[in-house]
Amino acid sequence: MTSAMPTVEVAENRRDTLVERQTTCAADIATFFKAAGDPLRLRVIRLLKEDSMDVSELCELLEVRQPALSHHLKVLTSCGLLRGDRDGNHIYYRRAEQAGSDAREALYTAVLAAADSLDLGTSESQRLEALHSKRQKNSLSFFKQNLPRFREQQDLIAAPSRYAEVVNEHIRSIPADQRSRVLEIGPGDGWLLPTLSAAFTSVYALDNSKLMLDAARKTSSDASLNNVNFVHGDTADEIVSEPLFDLVVVNMVLHHTPDPQNVLLQAAHSLVRDGFLLVTELCEHNQGWARDNCGDLWLGFKPELVATWASKAGLAERTSSYQGQRNGFTLQVRLFQKTYRTEHNESNKE
Repeated sequence: MTSAMPTVEVAENRRDTLVERQTTCAADIATFFKAAGDPLRLRVIRLLKEDSMDVSELCELLEVRQPALSHHLKVLTSCGLLRGDRDGNHIYYRRAEQAGSDAREALYTAVLAAADSLDLGTSESQRLEALHSKRQKNSLSFFKQNLPRFREQQDLIAAPSRYAEVVNEHIRSIPADQRSRVLEIGPGDGWLLPTLSAAFTSVYALDNSKLMLDAARKTSSDASLNNVNFVHGDTADEIVSEPLFDLVVVNMVLHHTPDPQNVLLQAAHSLVRDGFLLVTELCEHNQGWARDNCGDLWLGFKPELVATWASKAGLAERTSSYQGQRNGFTLQVRLFQKTYRTEHNESNKE
């Protein structure tokens, strides 16, 4: 009769394997603590909370020379806290996804929480604001120079014809008694305006690029739309300062804006009670060519991050759709609704 008990040799091998795993885990944890145990590295992690930057941008914000910062970035990347995505001659750094053992994941979460608790100093905040302003100017410059090729460049990522019906379905889901006013932030060349014009009493198109607004105005004129109002400005404009709209549409805009979370916050503020926010946006990707060819400031967003921003803005998700596109991109089409909590908080502020 053969014994079912493991042999001594098998038991020793298992023990050796366990010891080896524990040793590796201990080494990982020690490396992790070493990487996180530096004030400058924690500031880097804090700055990348909701952003991705190359080494020159981080040097400018932190006022640190590139050779010194490159070393810190290498340490943070090698331990798995950061990830670097190459784009031509640039590497854009962002926070890495959680991975590894439970102990490592717990440390990762704790380090991020500690970094996020740090307040940016006044000068650092000013430099960050200047960086966002510079990015926005670059984006506007791109559209000014490339307007004739806008649709061609747009089609490289996601042609409106390939996801228009999904967007239309979400718009049609808005109750009939909540179709008075709609605001589209960043209408592009205006391809969605005819749909919005047919579904709502009044349509407002807001864009900070006069050339793009003129292109949208031409689309409206060609379609003989008589209920569309055009506003040259951004989400800090007076029209967004009051809760006037039943629906706000942010279609393929967030990845062009320096502060996408604030755009969602301002959009939510402009909604009436129980109003809706429709967001169409790229999921996170690593195709850096989109920065130069399409004027993108961001390489898409994780769906969870968009959901977090919406929740902080007092919005609850109602429906969502995800669509694969050409060249490996994925679109997220999300419909959110303003919650009572938002209304309550805003009335208390008054």
